Amino acid sequence: MSNSSTFTYANQTVHRLGYGAMRITGDGVWGYPKDRVESLAVLRRAVELGVDFIDTADSYGPYVSEELIAEALHPYGQVRIATKAGFLRTGPGVWVACGRPDYLRQECELSLRRLGQESLDLFQLHRIDATVPADEQFGLLKALLDEGKVQAVGLSEVTVDDIEAARSVVPIATVQNSYNVTNRKSEGVLNYCEAEGIGFIPYFPVAAGNLARSGGPLDSWAQALDVTVAQLSLAWLLRRSPVMMPIPGTSKVAHVEENCAAAKIQLDDATFDAIDALRV
Repeated sequence: MSNSSTFTYANQTVHRLGYGAMRITGDGVWGYPKDRVESLAVLRRAVELGVDFIDTADSYGPYVSEELIAEALHPYGQVRIATKAGFLRTGPGVWVACGRPDYLRQECELSLRRLGQESLDLFQLHRIDATVPADEQFGLLKALLDEGKVQAVGLSEVTVDDIEAARSVVPIATVQNSYNVTNRKSEGVLNYCEAEGIGFIPYFPVAAGNLARSGGPLDSWAQALDVTVAQLSLAWLLRRSPVMMPIPGTSKVAHVEENCAAAKIQLDDATFDAIDALRV
């Protein structure tokens, strides 16, 4: 992990291969994990391996992920904790966008309390709520930044137009959209972020589906390189763009170790180009 390149956003420099802490909760991202001890061990092992960027959200659990991060890692030292707000949770697998400024402010305050911080390293709007004027949501993020409640602001699942609208109100440090080898619907957003120096956090970063099936092209290349499909997918992402910040998530220590090893994989031009040319 030590040779993973870094990215700097809002004066915070982190290794580009991070950890996504959604899976350390219960089924349906609801409640506590079946194995709390393992979840705490996952967090600690990730940091031991050099991970210094952990992505979470108030809605993971809800609240459970942030609580476990604080239990396992506080005080955080050089580890940056990125959290999010903007979803109501009313049951397992249920996500309801809520971007009311009073709600977002409340969730920021509660995240500060759970994480044991005076200022959040990165506070991301989990979704833009279509029922609330976007400028009101962006304006609240600007207020939190101005007040020092947060050090940086990010967006999630947005278009280029969304990012530009937000940037007219508040500086945007990162964007988190779904993206991997087999899902490149956000290619235009990634290119925009690279041109503008905005960190791009791909959630669901590990390829799945037809291209990653046993005997499929990703599986064949992975076997030829003596790596796993997950490692190959992450290595491709890390090379794809200097602003790429993958956050693979898992609830198992062994998988954290597997994922972190991807930072050491150097893809040759031919393999990278061949994977780049793949389309679902």
